[in-house]
Amino acid sequence: AEVPDAVRTCQRAGIVVRMVTGDHLETAKHIAKQCGILTCKEHVAMTGGEFRELSDEDRADMLPRLRVLARSKPADKEELVNWYKKFNTPKDIVAVTGDGANDALALKQADVGLSMGIQGTDVAKEASDIIIMDDNFASIEKTVMWGRSVYDNIRKFVQFQLTVNVTALTISLVGAFYPPWQNPLTAVQLLWINLIMDTMAALALATEQPTRELLNRHPFKKDSHLITQTLWRFVFGHSLYQLPVLIVTLIMAPQWFPNMGEGNEVPDERTGRYTRHLTLVFNVFVWMQVFNEINARKVNNDRNVFRGVLTNKIYWFVMIVTFIAQVLIIELGGEFTATTSLTAEEWGYCLAFGAGEWIWHQVVMCIPINENDGIQEVDSKVLFKQDPEFHPNYQVKVE
Repeated sequence: AEVPDAVRTCQRAGIVVRMVTGDHLETAKHIAKQCGILTCKEHVAMTGGEFRELSDEDRADMLPRLRVLARSKPADKEELVNWYKKFNTPKDIVAVTGDGANDALALKQADVGLSMGIQGTDVAKEASDIIIMDDNFASIEKTVMWGRSVYDNIRKFVQFQLTVNVTALTISLVGAFYPPWQNPLTAVQLLWINLIMDTMAALALATEQPTRELLNRHPFKKDSHLITQTLWRFVFGHSLYQLPVLIVTLIMAPQWFPNMGEGNEVPDERTGRYTRHLTLVFNVFVWMQVFNEINARKVNNDRNVFRGVLTNKIYWFVMIVTFIAQVLIIELGGEFTATTSLTAEEWGYCLAFGAGEWIWHQVVMCIPINENDGIQEVDSKVLFKQDPEFHPNYQVKVE
């Protein structure tokens, strides 16, 4: 039951499973039916001899529908890998499993080679990219799940980091050329932002654990961009929230808070900066990033950013350290960080706009985009069609 379940999971994830074996054709077809590989009459099962005699036109017609290749030679397996990588439409990302020395060439040619840890030879293990330690096909679904998780974690960090950079660079650039705003962020503050939004954010977002939901979507194309439309929407959508908040804070905060800004506080003798005013700007900037880091946990058009948020202990450790460190920097940083203690009202202002990132994220998600950008479209109804007579439990009715 383990293998058929694993095959179904792979198919749900948009992965076509094909059997290449040296067994007799009828034996291979029977096993393929039991495992859910050969599921309809349109699927092709043939021998290695028949495969070698196919013309280019016949290959283009039959190989996309091929599910079983029996009585095959090692060279047939390698030839199949090359055909699916170079000539199939669209070109496939090919993974191959093998355990013998004669599988080494196919394992090497494949995009991903998986060898068996127990029965596999040293030659096969050397040629492969991944070793399945328990020799269980069901472990392949775990491999897919972890692979997709790593890729998604990279995308989570990229979308978060780009948002931070777009906002910080824009506000710093504008401040540098507009004297009344001075330079809103000092070098030390930018270093702190780089530390918590780069190093610590990478640790938090890159340690998200894989979930089985990753197997419910189709794979990305081999040539798809890392930054898809979904990520661009996140980056520019949240930047369009953060920049106006910072600009409004720079302009209006002295009118809202009577103890800051020109005419309300004495500028720093050495730098000429209005420390309390720019501390508020720095603080609201950081808290918007902290709250947005929770939004960044989702990269597949998922509106519920809190789903699974309590499952990653490292993530929450990083977040708590960030919370405490930011409070200490504001309250105790002093001249070194160019900050000063804020009132409860000013803290409330910063946290309110930070939490506003969660509400704004729902607005950003309403922006129409191609949600399947970069994803390989797989026609499941055709590729994984299931005829009743091919079901393992199908019984012929006798009247």
